[in-house]
Amino acid sequence: MKRPTWCRDVMDELHLLIDRVDVFGVAVPLVGGGFRNAYTTKTTQKSAIVRLTASDGSVGLGNIDPSPGYSVETVEQSLAAIRQVLAPCVQRMNAGNPHRLLDAMDRAIDGYLDAKAAIEMAAVDLLARKLGIPVHQYLGGKVTDTVSFNAWIGIVSPDEAAAEARKWFERGFRSAKVKVGGGIHKDRDRLIAVREAVGGEFALRADANAGYDVDDAIALGHLLEPVGLQLLEQPVAADDLAGMAKVRGAIGIRVMADESITDHRSLIDVIRADCADIVKLKVMKQGGLLRCRRMLETATAAGLPVVIGHGFGLGVNTHAEIMLACTSANVLAGLECVGPLKTTDDIVTSKLDLTSGSIDVPQGPGLGVTLDEEKVRRYLFDA
Repeated sequence: MKRPTWCRDVMDELHLLIDRVDVFGVAVPLVGGGFRNAYTTKTTQKSAIVRLTASDGSVGLGNIDPSPGYSVETVEQSLAAIRQVLAPCVQRMNAGNPHRLLDAMDRAIDGYLDAKAAIEMAAVDLLARKLGIPVHQYLGGKVTDTVSFNAWIGIVSPDEAAAEARKWFERGFRSAKVKVGGGIHKDRDRLIAVREAVGGEFALRADANAGYDVDDAIALGHLLEPVGLQLLEQPVAADDLAGMAKVRGAIGIRVMADESITDHRSLIDVIRADCADIVKLKVMKQGGLLRCRRMLETATAAGLPVVIGHGFGLGVNTHAEIMLACTSANVLAGLECVGPLKTTDDIVTSKLDLTSGSIDVPQGPGLGVTLDEEKVRRYLFDA
């Protein structure tokens, strides 16, 4: 049967040879004095930006935001991998087929999921823009028109934590993550102060960033049970799945795996270990939109709700996580992709306004963002 003319035209348009790969390292200042967690205190967000240009002039953007303690590679290592290995690998390949791009990158270098995500994200953005659709439609379609966001409270005194919680509540947020670490009794006092400040209708999450051993994590869980937490995130080391299962079985709080999950196999390991009630996924960390989407479906099939979001993302990465999150009813309300609230600026022309705690899902096309060339030049750093 002869293909209709319109079908031939679409097939021709989807053959998008990658003509140019531009790579930028940027360092964007964070608000206030920075942010402290169990790993470090950071005052700037160092990120990698990828821009793919196809032979017909079509453009796609990707962005990753590695953080010490969370990411396997540093931003400098990711930038080097993109420039020296991955960009030459995908040159002259078809951006209209992200699966083949991912396969080629996997054959070129092991690991480096963040770096591969930057290129895959840019290819998906380019393809969706060419089709004239938002990325969430490319991923199967949104199931919600509005997404809400999860506030955060650092490792601060109980009084400071309570004041921050009230601030978030008054803005319109209805959930928050409270960082814990450095002493289980101090953690308890911080969480109790927050709960008293916001009342019982505000969902609270506690994040240990893999900072406790099994015994202390269990003790912390018991101390926090009266607080009424939505979840306790990564209470023990990333590779201690047996220990996390022990914590989960001993406390009356749902446990969420985060640092324990990198690739798809690690998610399967968490499921088999029966060590988590909830899992955390991030587009960057999981190697791109398509891989993260597959892992989201695996978690759903296993009966595990999912939290989406990397807390220090710039605009491109933040849009990507929103686009993914809105396509599944299994994603918990309270996305953690709140980077635009933490940065003083961005490298896109229109910075997302998350200050009220929720937004309508962006409509694209593509990821719905445009690179601000002047801002990129302003925040460039050598790597």
